[in-house]
Amino acid sequence: FAALLAPALAALLVSPARGRGGRGHGDWDAAAQLPPLPPREDAARVARFVAHVCDWGALASLSTDPAVRGWAFADVLSLSDGPPGAGSGVPYFYLSPLQQSVGNLQENPHATLTMSLAQTNFCRKKGFDPQSPLCAHIILSGTVTKVNQTEMDFAKHSLFVRHPEMKTWPSSHNWFFAKLNITNIWVLDYFGGPKIVTPEEYYNVTVQ
Repeated sequence: FAALLAPALAALLVSPARGRGGRGHGDWDAAAQLPPLPPREDAARVARFVAHVCDWGALASLSTDPAVRGWAFADVLSLSDGPPGAGSGVPYFYLSPLQQSVGNLQENPHATLTMSLAQTNFCRKKGFDPQSPLCAHIILSGTVTKVNQTEMDFAKHSLFVRHPEMKTWPSSHNWFFAKLNITNIWVLDYFGGPKIVTPEEYYNVTVQ
C-alpha cells in the first residue's frame, strides 16, 4: 500500500494545486516565476515579498466556541495582496459567516496572520526546515474588517486571479471580501529573533 501511495504523495508535493492559482493564474511555486528573496537586512522588503508570494496563511483569532471560549483559534485562509507582480501589501480574504473564524471575528476583530516561504519551493530547494529562521516567515497583527466599495474591485480581482475556484463557491454561503488592517509586523528570516517593521515602513516598499 505504501508503495502505491508514494507516487501520489510525491505528485501532491510537487505539482501545483488545482484549487489555487495554478500555472498561469499566479502560482508562485514554479521556480521560473518566483522572484528572488530581497536582502535579509531589508526587513520591510522581505515582509512585502513574503506577503505577496504566499497565497494562503494561518489566521489566529479568539474563539467564541463555548468549549474553548477565549482560547487562540487558528484556521487556514486563502488570501491575496494583489495580482502577481502588483502586490499592495494588504492581505485580502473571501469569507463566509459560516466559517468559525468569521464568528470569532464578528465578536472580536483582532487577529494575527502568519505566512511562510515554506508554502513555496524556496525552502525546499534550499534545504531549510519550515521552522528554521532561514525559511522566512512573517507575522502580521491587526483587525479584520469588510472591504468597502472603494476597494471591492481590487480585492475581488486580487483574490479571483490567484484563486479562480472562488468564483464557483456557492452564493448561498453569503461570501464577502475582507482585509487585515495591519498594526504590527514581525519578520523572522535569520537567527537572533524577529525584526520589527512598522506599517509605514511596510507600505512604503515598492514591490516589482
